[in-house]
Amino acid sequence: TDRFPVSEKAWRMQGSKTFVGIGDTIAVEDLIRGIIIQSGNDACIVVAEGVSGSEEALAARLNQIAQTIGLTHSHFVNATGWPDEGHLMSAHDLAILARRLITDFPEFYHYFGEQSFTYGNITQQNRNRLLGRDLGVDGLKTGHTDVAGYGITLSAKNAKSGRRLILVINGLESDNARVAEGERLLRWGFSEFENHTLLKAGEVVEEAPVWLGRNATVPLAAGKDVAVTLPVAGAAPPKFTLTYASPIPAPVAKGAHVADLHIAVPNRPEIVVPLLAAEDVPKLGWLGRIAAGLRYKLTGKAP
Repeated sequence: TDRFPVSEKAWRMQGSKTFVGIGDTIAVEDLIRGIIIQSGNDACIVVAEGVSGSEEALAARLNQIAQTIGLTHSHFVNATGWPDEGHLMSAHDLAILARRLITDFPEFYHYFGEQSFTYGNITQQNRNRLLGRDLGVDGLKTGHTDVAGYGITLSAKNAKSGRRLILVINGLESDNARVAEGERLLRWGFSEFENHTLLKAGEVVEEAPVWLGRNATVPLAAGKDVAVTLPVAGAAPPKFTLTYASPIPAPVAKGAHVADLHIAVPNRPEIVVPLLAAEDVPKLGWLGRIAAGLRYKLTGKAP
């Protein structure tokens, strides 16, 4: 288990703290808990210096990662979220980051649901007061600054349906208001919306014609499950449009991205689903190509 040393800068950090001791070396797991559960600004600095050498170097690294994962309205200048000119994240970017944390790092996600953490004989409660209620909340993080007000990024999983919601709210006037608004919006989201599976992974959408292939067509299949969230009542059905270069030239390799399915859902951005060739289609041999060319001249039908 890795351990990081505590610098004087980390020890002097103000705001919410894990209360690390200057000169101590701390297990990374304790630092993770200090950051997530206690909002420890001092723990953030210890990790920044341990991972990247300095807080400034970590901020630069975070900006690179932000571009990679599509955080288009975020910019980092420190490791803590401490108010600083130029340090910002949009609510949408916070939701993207929350989803990536849940899907990409499931082995770490349990920390967000822990309700307390003790370090140095000091026990602090998780600031997410919606944990442990009947909403299925298991993360993620609260925040507060004078400029942004009280905010929270929530994730909750419905015990019956297994459906997960991610919610980001900000700009509230108190912790109590944050709790009340978070609960209200989660209950509304679970009761008024539901998931609809449009395609299952491997499901064939259409047979597309193939040019000069040993098979006349190739099945087009979804590479992954596709689902949308729609209102329980009054939702217009999605509209589907299939696009590809027809006919698809042989050879076609199984798993190749050869088409796109465009799904139009009212009041939300268009969904584009890559469709993959569900099987190999080898190219015709030279005799077959000659015969196919003759048929095309005689009948006008693509081989």
